[in-house]
Amino acid sequence: MIKKITSIQNPFIKNLLLLELKPKTRQEQNRFIIEGVREIGLAIAGGYTITDLCFTPGITHQQHADALIEAAGSDSNTIELTKDVFNRVAYRKDNGGMIALAILRRPELKDLSLGINPLVLVLETVEKPGNLGAILRTADAAGLDAVIICDPSTDIFNPNVVRSSIGCIFTLPVVTAPSTEAINWLHTNNISIIATALTATRCYYETDFSKPTAIIMGSEAQGLSDPWLKQADSLIKIPMRGKIDSMNVSVSAAIVVFEALRQRGNHKISMPLL
Repeated sequence: MIKKITSIQNPFIKNLLLLELKPKTRQEQNRFIIEGVREIGLAIAGGYTITDLCFTPGITHQQHADALIEAAGSDSNTIELTKDVFNRVAYRKDNGGMIALAILRRPELKDLSLGINPLVLVLETVEKPGNLGAILRTADAAGLDAVIICDPSTDIFNPNVVRSSIGCIFTLPVVTAPSTEAINWLHTNNISIIATALTATRCYYETDFSKPTAIIMGSEAQGLSDPWLKQADSLIKIPMRGKIDSMNVSVSAAIVVFEALRQRGNHKISMPLL
């Protein structure tokens, strides 16, 4: 049975807005918001449980609604929103008129399944949801084994992370952990720690990424903490010729990650036509 909501005063809609704005509410209810046909589809394919699936007649293509309703399964509530209600609650308007609520999933380091020669990206103290989302897109494009987020200062299930990642948060393992635990886990799994630092003397392209490797990126404001700098097997930098001494962390991550792929013989990457 499809429930129809016509008022923004509806309790479900009020709760939806709270889940959108407040990390504490997401934690307490163990749920988060996914917007967009593609993003919801990737979440379902990634094994996330959808508790509520909303669509908007006149905005949502019926075939998209039907496909996602079927994929979400019979345990998911199907809700029809009017255009006015949708426009009030949608974080963005180009999402195909679909919004979902899903159960949070927080895998741990012990849950990660690595390949023979893993390439992992570690992010310490991520500050901006948009940067995190962009980095997850890079990680997906590169086919990384995992992304480990240490001591995050932003909720990884912030709607802007989901949006800016275009759903890539659902396409690869993303784990949060304290830096000390991540360092111990990397040592236990014999993964080389290659950390970016302004104080480094070696350029990133002079470093061997062909063996099991973790690329460590710090925040733009603070860089990496001392534990990472002290435990690193190698410190690297991206040489710069301009007036500033740092780049956006998502750009830096992409540069180093794809150098690692080039060294591993994965440089023949197909580019979609725009």
